Amino acid sequence: MPIPGPGYAITVRVEAPSSSSAAGDLAVAVGNVGGVVTAFDVVESRTDAIVVDISCNALNSEHAEEITAALGAVPGVTVRKVSDRTFLIHLGGKIEVSSKVALRNRDDLSRAYTPGVARVCQAIAANPSDARRLTIKRNTVAVVTDGSAVLGLGNLGAAASMPVMEGKAALFKRFANVDAWPVALDTQDTEEIIRTVQVIAPAYGGINLEDIAAPRCFEIERRLRELLDIPVFHDDQHGTAVVVLGALRNALRVVHKSISDAKIVVCGVGAAGSAIIRLLASEKPGEVLAVDIDGIVHASRPGLDENLTSIAAQTNPTDRSGSLADALVGADVFIGVSAPNLFGADEAATMADDAIIFALANPDPEIDPSVAMQHAAVVATGRSDYPNQINNVLAFPGVFRGLLDAQAHDITDRMLLAASAAIADVVAEPNASFIVPSVFDQSVAPAVADAVRHAAQEAAAAGEVTAGL
Repeated sequence: MPIPGPGYAITVRVEAPSSSSAAGDLAVAVGNVGGVVTAFDVVESRTDAIVVDISCNALNSEHAEEITAALGAVPGVTVRKVSDRTFLIHLGGKIEVSSKVALRNRDDLSRAYTPGVARVCQAIAANPSDARRLTIKRNTVAVVTDGSAVLGLGNLGAAASMPVMEGKAALFKRFANVDAWPVALDTQDTEEIIRTVQVIAPAYGGINLEDIAAPRCFEIERRLRELLDIPVFHDDQHGTAVVVLGALRNALRVVHKSISDAKIVVCGVGAAGSAIIRLLASEKPGEVLAVDIDGIVHASRPGLDENLTSIAAQTNPTDRSGSLADALVGADVFIGVSAPNLFGADEAATMADDAIIFALANPDPEIDPSVAMQHAAVVATGRSDYPNQINNVLAFPGVFRGLLDAQAHDITDRMLLAASAAIADVVAEPNASFIVPSVFDQSVAPAVADAVRHAAQEAAAAGEVTAGL
């Protein structure tokens, strides 16, 4: 069962009688409707009444309203105001620009701006590669979206995508000291997106594509990689794939199985599922079956688009057909990046002994995690209220830190696999409840960055990509 969490935290200001039982009555009222009190602050006290701010965690917006109503129903209590604590931290946005140089006097201004800046501009014009050394390009990433696939919410558009893009930029800074900036494009035309990113690229050392719907995202990433001399990374594809593969390495260690013998079912073949399948192929798994809304993907299935045709060529060597339930029979691993509540206990019971289930649909997984835990040896989700959270923040800050430090011009599977191995290796002794590190583990981003930097240098030395050092 989900538990109330900080994503739906509220602070309710109430006026209550100044009796000895007031605090207890208010706490009981919250508890009776399943809320969790996280703070109780008296902001005003009089002889006849007290004014209290009660902070609570709720399950969802409706539950928050239920908690508020319960407080208002306590005899003698008046609800003055309700604040949604999530909305409060978004007021005015979550990121800002700050100057790295002091502008205290005319001398400072003359060097940072005119006339001194002219010489720097001329140096870059004479040697364009100096932009990586003398401008923000050295440490700056554009977080680009068209708002067509925002989280699990769908096509919300550019403006509504901004809170997510700001959050992404904040995570870049917090975990890898990368300066990232949201670029929300008010267009969903593939050619217009490609051209727009191409013309703004000189200011950035990397492009992070985010929340762009499939199949458009595949074409945009492919074309931008061809056009630009900086790394282009679609986090919904490759960030997810990197973390999933790292977690799978450790999960297989826990159950003492080899990936070369494993039968793996990947449910969902959009951006994330396609990238997971492609990166898995580098590890030569025993068998991979891809499943979408129409069942098992196979080469002879009619109506395959370009992406599904590619998926069919990489998976299902015996051309099996059937449903998700059919695919799960005897499977060692289930990886879901699709939709909620697709299967239950009966289907999970048909999987192989010591099965691994990664049910990553958010906020509601493909199978209830508590049910999955009854039938699988290792269970992971995308949620923070269960063990083994598969979260892209384990990958993208360190990946870009390594790419920027190597001054890489591209990103390859060698680098993605290195990042994946680095995430797995942070967990020295994995167990069923600990196959990936915490997102707040300070060692993750540096380890990933170091692995990617070395892989980029090796790739450059081998002639696979170019990199400036």
